[in-house]
Amino acid sequence: MKNIITSGRRKQSIARAVLSDGNGKITVNSMDLKIFSPQLSKLKIMEPLMLAGDVASKVDIDIRVKGGGVINQADAARLAVARALVAYNTKLKEVFLEYDRHLLVADIRVREAGKPNHHGQARASTQTSYR
Repeated sequence: MKNIITSGRRKQSIARAVLSDGNGKITVNSMDLKIFSPQLSKLKIMEPLMLAGDVASKVDIDIRVKGGGVINQADAARLAVARALVAYNTKLKEVFLEYDRHLLVADIRVREAGKPNHHGQARASTQTSYR
């Protein structure tokens, strides 16, 4: 079988997952998922693997993530892994969509850019004083 390459995005984070035949080894940025921390990120990445069941034990997945924060990197990796597993076994698509739509569909919300000559937040206006 040829390698399956998929990607996932969340805000500024981009993850690429390469799925190949193997025995269930998952690596994130060349680090084994078993020793990966923080724990919440690890659990997020493992979600599609748990739902896939025995399919996940037949493949190796190498994930490369860059940009953004820790949680958003985990969300991007989760999306990439789920898409790779669906490309490998199309029967998983219904299982993933029934569990959580964001396993296969990216959340496109991003931070609004700050405006020129505005201080503070993107939509904040300058204070006015009347006295």
